[in-house]
Amino acid sequence: MLRIKNLLLFILIAGFTISCSRDSNEEPGSGGVDRTANLKSLGSSASDLLSDVMFTSMNIEIVYVEGNRPTDEGINLFRNFLERRIFKPDGIQINLRAVNSSGKAPFSIEEIVDIEKKERTAYNVGDEIAVWIYFADGSNEKDTNEKFVLGSAFRNTSMVIYERTIREFASRAGAPDRATIEAATLNHEFGHLFGLVDLGTEPVTDHEDPENEGHCVVEGCLMRASIEFGSGVVNVIDGGGIPNLDDACLQDLQSVGGK
Repeated sequence: MLRIKNLLLFILIAGFTISCSRDSNEEPGSGGVDRTANLKSLGSSASDLLSDVMFTSMNIEIVYVEGNRPTDEGINLFRNFLERRIFKPDGIQINLRAVNSSGKAPFSIEEIVDIEKKERTAYNVGDEIAVWIYFADGSNEKDTNEKFVLGSAFRNTSMVIYERTIREFASRAGAPDRATIEAATLNHEFGHLFGLVDLGTEPVTDHEDPENEGHCVVEGCLMRASIEFGSGVVNVIDGGGIPNLDDACLQDLQSVGGK
């Protein structure tokens, strides 16, 4: 989660395992694709995402609800983050497409899982690993006036970004711009897909926040989970940019095949 001077953006991770009994490996309309490899627990595919041992390319399917398309700048910043961290010699594809609203907002993670089941089309094929990202047209059901969720990583290759919440946050006086918030949220949540912190990738050194499972204790790290509550004006992200991964998190990624 991202450190803000007076209020930190709260990015929820849902670290639960979706049982394979919930979804069969193949279903009508799936084209006979085996989806099992994309229905695993959060962080369990860290090495596959980071290295080129099993997969030499990555296909990222971004599905956004009409009217909630992420900014081109945010996606470019996200791509730059991935290119600095992963080995995919055959490239990273990011494909965007619009879908109709589910009408289910505010969302529970279980509802997002149901939407993925309906809308996801990209799954691992050959030496290409697939990731699904949903830009939602509503908020998380656990939001309050003082704490709100910007994104959630919930499977090994799945996440949701609450684009409507990001837009509302970005419209506040003194808040970071929308592209910066989008990219910071995408980067943070992909960090959880990478297994950070201790969510499938064993830490090289002890740097998990004892009060916030799955997050880094190092001040200023992208994976930091410190939260301040308030209802006043929100200041910009420190330095006006996106936080980076600290050395401890980078060592963790490198230990399982990342840069």
